[in-house]
Amino acid sequence: MENFELKIGYSFKNRGYLENALTHSSYANEHHTADNERLEFLGDSVLSLIVSENLFLRFSEDNEGDLSKIRASLVCEKGLFELAKKIGLQDYIKLGNGEKQNGGRNRPSVVSDAFEALLAAIFLDSDFETAKKWLLSLMKDELSAAGEKPSEDYKTIIQEITQKNGKGRVTYQLVGESGPDHNKKFVAAVMVDGKKIAEGSGQSKKDAEQTAAKNAIELL
Repeated sequence: MENFELKIGYSFKNRGYLENALTHSSYANEHHTADNERLEFLGDSVLSLIVSENLFLRFSEDNEGDLSKIRASLVCEKGLFELAKKIGLQDYIKLGNGEKQNGGRNRPSVVSDAFEALLAAIFLDSDFETAKKWLLSLMKDELSAAGEKPSEDYKTIIQEITQKNGKGRVTYQLVGESGPDHNKKFVAAVMVDGKKIAEGSGQSKKDAEQTAAKNAIELL
């Protein structure tokens, strides 16, 4: 634990928070102890608030949809996995034997969840400003690059959001079509596990799907 604290640049007053943050459910089940899922739940919200505030202040001209798109690209599973690897988090997660053998230490979902739990642990052990300072320092390069290069399309972003939150398959359905051939208007719905989340319109089916995905991102 002391080695890891040196790596992350934060010393815990209550090291129990850190122990909890690093405990995967597979280890907890084998050793009858608490896992990091509750901390992950809290860390997800702390992460979202810190990143949202940063983007809100930096991109004063961007609308809600654009800010949501940038934020989603930063806090997606892949992005958190890369952040976690900066501090070698994967080497310190306590895993059950089966999860170890199945490569859990290099599984993005496992490591990104532990990263959110770690952020929550720092927040609980100190305060919001300390957690914010720690995260923004670690994300400095990623935040600087945000908005400077094209983000992934909305359909990709919503796929990442649903995967991160344990949702199922994302599909699109054409629900409306109107206008003459030279000026068609299409309406598409985005579905998650068969449930309609949002609709969007455009002059092509692809545009309608992208708009539907954008609207769904704002809702989710």
